[in-house]
Amino acid sequence: MREGNEKLILLTASAGAKAQALMTREKSGDFLRVAITGGGCNGLSYKMRFVPEPKRGDILVATAGVRVVVDSKSALYLKGTHLDYSSAMVAGGFKFSNPNAKASCSCGESFSV
Repeated sequence: MREGNEKLILLTASAGAKAQALMTREKSGDFLRVAITGGGCNGLSYKMRFVPEPKRGDILVATAGVRVVVDSKSALYLKGTHLDYSSAMVAGGFKFSNPNAKASCSCGESFSV
């Protein structure tokens, strides 16, 4: 596992607080895995889940009190991404702001490069 920094992915204070609250509630792991997978309306999708430990080759980023792990392939697409959280009733939830995305869909869960 390699140490990364917030130049790879940065969580805002609200995203960090929400991730910590969910981690405590779900009790499925102490690390937040952020990954890019094929699919979605624009070709690539963001995936987030809690995991008990990093995998070999992962990059670990400590941001907003959360230990985020990213696989090296996803890191290529995530570099410079900010993750925010809004509790708004309309268009609330986690929002990715990715400087590498050329286009993204209205739901904000998929993008293309």
